[in-house]
Amino acid sequence: MDETLRELKEYLAGVLGAALVDATIVRGELTLRVKRNTVVRVLTLLRDDANCQFQQLMDVCGVDYPERAERFEVVYHLLSLKNNLRIRVKVDTDAETAVPSVTGVHAAANWFEREAWDLYGIFFADHPDLRRLLTDYGFEGHPLRKDFPLTGRVEVRYDDEQKRVVYEPVKLTQEFRVFDFMSPWEGTPPRLPGDEKAGA
Repeated sequence: MDETLRELKEYLAGVLGAALVDATIVRGELTLRVKRNTVVRVLTLLRDDANCQFQQLMDVCGVDYPERAERFEVVYHLLSLKNNLRIRVKVDTDAETAVPSVTGVHAAANWFEREAWDLYGIFFADHPDLRRLLTDYGFEGHPLRKDFPLTGRVEVRYDDEQKRVVYEPVKLTQEFRVFDFMSPWEGTPPRLPGDEKAGA
């Protein structure tokens, strides 16, 4: 398998040329990092080339690295049933720069790209219907970003008096806990209350 992946890596390095930023094989998986503006051409080649035939798009997901200038990765997972191989394609972007939509290459990308937009705020240019998929219509922010607050920004409840769903700013009803280290889930301190009696 590793020899097949090495041959495929060398072949793709020659075919993709300047579009390819990096190609690595880690733990028996080939990963290509390509330039953002070439992703449609790259995925089309991977689908149509007789040596590749990665005709199934299995997943598109986002990854957030807030410390990077281009904080987001868009990761495409492809499968070739003909060759019994999988490949991963990565593209880097930031919060303002759009990634070209690949819905014209793989129709399955439609909802995957909508999910990445909804949860990470990664914008896909020329997407036919880019709107939220998992969060509510009035939702603020993108909940899988690393800088999104753990409590969220609003809470939702049904108001029996108004007979409708009400959105309100988050209110923490209790203070943050003070840990006494007596719970087995929190770990134990080196000396527990009562240990002084054991030496007597």
